Amino acid sequence: MAIAKAERLMNLALCLLGTRRPLAKRELRSSIEAYIEAGSDDSFNRMFERDKDDLRELGLVIETVDAFDGEVGYLARRDSNRLPPITLDAEEAAALGLAAKIWQQARLAGAASGALQKLRAAGMPLAQDGADYEDRTPHSALEPRIPAHEAAFEPLMLACRDRRPVVFDYRKANAARPEQRHVEPWILECWRGHWYVAGWDRGRQAERVFRLSRITGKVRSRQGAFTAPVPDHVTVRETVESWAGETATGTARIRLRADHGYPLRARARSVRDLGDGWDELEIPNGHGLDAWLVEFGPDVVVLEPAELRAEVIDRLRAVAKG
Repeated sequence: MAIAKAERLMNLALCLLGTRRPLAKRELRSSIEAYIEAGSDDSFNRMFERDKDDLRELGLVIETVDAFDGEVGYLARRDSNRLPPITLDAEEAAALGLAAKIWQQARLAGAASGALQKLRAAGMPLAQDGADYEDRTPHSALEPRIPAHEAAFEPLMLACRDRRPVVFDYRKANAARPEQRHVEPWILECWRGHWYVAGWDRGRQAERVFRLSRITGKVRSRQGAFTAPVPDHVTVRETVESWAGETATGTARIRLRADHGYPLRARARSVRDLGDGWDELEIPNGHGLDAWLVEFGPDVVVLEPAELRAEVIDRLRAVAKG
């Protein structure tokens, strides 16, 4: 949903909820800026009818009654639009708090924080151990986090929600240059520290999964409806695993500082002493290995494959900038 339309719907809902008497269309038109700028009466009428239908579809109960001078009036009674009490168990509240963490660096961070504060004021527990998320140290090793640093995350999330086609430039793992992709996005999912979007690739006429960190440039929205049906279940994780996941048979060569990285040594297929305090290891190259290797910092140097080396360098640069 475009920001301008969302603001217009919000203003209309506030007018209908805030009035004690039915409001005629002419009164609503003079009260909402977007309606004032609508131009002709026909343009305003079409816009108003669409907005009214959209609000009803979202669940707002709008009554149509006779107003003054034979005009039709509209209002949304508060008692008819009051939500039932919200009850969450500890696990549900913790999941909600974790979901809000995704928006830490997004435009909706303020809205997410406000929603959590209202739930907290209503007595909802928002942490598994009973402590507020905001009271925890931001660098706590025990606090669950779902990073969403990619610029493509928010526009793709909105496109998935609104069923809106998008266009973006995408660099495949084995490609030197990005290619433009026309996609009907279905769902976003985080797997092993990376975000992926699944959808219908119009150019290839097939379902595809894209890693957000490989999207270059801006994600641009396109007009029109989806051309392919959205499946009831999208297997993002299964698709990603089939690339190079838990069942990967490839290997990677790394240099590891002597007497360091024992978890890596436990998985190594071979270890060779290089001297000067370094060993060379051959380890399984599964999905998420780049994120794991970064945890060992300067004690690990990736030798091959080149793609894994580039991914580790990208992650280290992101950490340095943060």
